Amino acid sequence: MTANTASPDATGSAPKTSTLAVHAGEDRLKPCFSITDPIFCAATYTFPDSQAVVDYVEQKQPREEYGRYGNPSEKVAERKLAALEGGEAAVLYGTGMAAVAGLLMAKLQAGDEIVLFDECYHRSREFCTKHLAKFGVVTRQIPACDYEQMEAAITPKTKLLISESPTNPHLSVVDLDRFAELGRMHHVETLIDATLATPYNLRPLEAGVDYVLHSCTKYLAGHNDLLAGAIVGSEKKLESVRKLRGVMGMVNGPHNIYLLLRGLKTFELRMQRHNENGLAVAEFLENHPRVEKVFYPGLPSHRDYSVARRTMRGYGGLITFLIKDADWRETAAIVDAVRIPRIAPSLGGVESLIEQPILMSYHDFTMEQRRAIGILDNMIRLACGIENSEDLIEDLAQALER
Repeated sequence: MTANTASPDATGSAPKTSTLAVHAGEDRLKPCFSITDPIFCAATYTFPDSQAVVDYVEQKQPREEYGRYGNPSEKVAERKLAALEGGEAAVLYGTGMAAVAGLLMAKLQAGDEIVLFDECYHRSREFCTKHLAKFGVVTRQIPACDYEQMEAAITPKTKLLISESPTNPHLSVVDLDRFAELGRMHHVETLIDATLATPYNLRPLEAGVDYVLHSCTKYLAGHNDLLAGAIVGSEKKLESVRKLRGVMGMVNGPHNIYLLLRGLKTFELRMQRHNENGLAVAEFLENHPRVEKVFYPGLPSHRDYSVARRTMRGYGGLITFLIKDADWRETAAIVDAVRIPRIAPSLGGVESLIEQPILMSYHDFTMEQRRAIGILDNMIRLACGIENSEDLIEDLAQALER
């Protein structure tokens, strides 16, 4: 395989997920004949003579010049991520939030408007409503998956329609065809944050969405040991995004890029286990007498189950559930009683993590603010890792039955 493994292989068929995760974006023969891509710990890159500088400036010779504008391993990771998502190109960032900020700052200017489904990562909402507002960008928040309200909120100044799918932490699932069609009808670009789904479970670009965002910190890297983010889309649309990243220095470090490439090798294998564990645990929780409600798109009881069945391959390892007739302390007692999941934010790693959103992510919100966005005192968010599902279920059972 060459560096462009998104193309059909020798059999004429397109490589599948694990083959892409292992080989896409990589040269078959690497420096010093290593099977893995080396770590390039260089802040700057030298030229053999002045003509080489001229060739580089005139874009006759693709290569690196300065670390803020790129790293050889970064290009490998970007090609691999683009191939997994089915996109032309990817731009890699130091974090998922840097990717959000980088895209929006490259695409928006004073007076522009964005329309945002309101179920989302709270820092993404904060960046739009608080920080972009300082620069004259207006954010219109719409209830999740209310396409009529989204269309009604579009004005001639609207530049982007934004949503997660599934959303965090309620796991609402967007009808991608309908979402993308709204953008096309009104000549507005569209962005889906597919961090919770990953390219294994969801394909926004195939539905016509313009940009896909991933916090690579989560499932893509998969080991809770690095921070990274990426935007995937067409090369042309990402050109201004890549240039601004170089100006602002929102890049990742060479060791982190190595860990991301290493984590991606087992991407499909891990996602298969995350999907299996998520569904098994969600079904257990839904049938437990102490559980009031489970938010998981793989359950027929979920509001968006039919959309999820149509658009998703699997449903991931994240589950949100409510404890029946419990206040926040009684809910916290259950979180404290589990033995396998660790109490921590984030998701998508091999270790299971558990948290109470009102304490971990929304501690600085008033009770009224939390309730307005559906963050309740008796809510628990569980990110299933790749442990055995039987052990996770047994552990949850003992915690719920105390």
